[in-house]
Amino acid sequence: MSAHPITILDGGMSRELERLGAPFRQPEWSALALIETPDIVRQAHEQFIQSGSRVITTNSYAVVPFHIGEERFREQGLALAQCAGKMARLAVEQSGTETQVAGSIPPLFGSYRPDLYQPERVAEIAEPLICGLAPYCDFWLLETQSLIAESVAVITAIKQYSQQAKPVWVAFTLEDSEPTDLPVLRSGESVASAVEQMIEHGVSAILFNCCQPEVIEEALVITQQTLAKHNANHIQTGAYANAFAPQAKDATANDGLDEVREDLTPVTYLEWAEKWCKQGATLIGGCCGIGTQHIAELDKKLK
Repeated sequence: MSAHPITILDGGMSRELERLGAPFRQPEWSALALIETPDIVRQAHEQFIQSGSRVITTNSYAVVPFHIGEERFREQGLALAQCAGKMARLAVEQSGTETQVAGSIPPLFGSYRPDLYQPERVAEIAEPLICGLAPYCDFWLLETQSLIAESVAVITAIKQYSQQAKPVWVAFTLEDSEPTDLPVLRSGESVASAVEQMIEHGVSAILFNCCQPEVIEEALVITQQTLAKHNANHIQTGAYANAFAPQAKDATANDGLDEVREDLTPVTYLEWAEKWCKQGATLIGGCCGIGTQHIAELDKKLK
């Protein structure tokens, strides 16, 4: 068992923004709320804090050219990242809680698509995000990472562009559209290889996110075994699954709003979270389709 208490993260922002009346369309996705109604972004953060989240994640996931376009990113990327950081920090300050802000660094070239990775462009896209979020976040959260090389490149960029050293959490997304003997990243790389690379690069936490809950438990088992093998049990582990059906290898994350599984109610999602905790996970939240009611149930039962 871990010496760390359970920390409740937040859930998926896009549907919470939509529920609160924020504008929503593809391909801008959740970035549109930053552009047109940033105050609703703050409200969404507040809703998760009120539900029990003690880590909220900046609404910067869609602030990349893949979603907002090359021209808008060049002109507004830094300002939008700053806005995402400000709204999260303001929500924490107004809540009177000790909630922490995770600075979200998304997949720079599209979710679930390691084949679209462009190493020569990492610095160009990562720098505005890092510089814009740095004054407002308590630590960095690399989300929905499909490829080890991209995670390593972004960690390197954080060290280069962030003036203050802060902890780094990395959340990998797992293949869930085709059965495999062992859980793998969407790139096909092994969980053990990913964990070993993260140990080498000094991360503070390794999580699994934006995949179905069914594939996460075994990934946590392998993670704990790998951490123990390398005497790295100080690294926390966690999970925040989505409520989508399996995502195909050629998924295009900005084509439309995915259907949410009706079976992942707050109670059934809690059952998965309890399994993750039994495997040593101490950072528990939700991704796309997991809302404030799910978070409230986690907070009530896991803490």
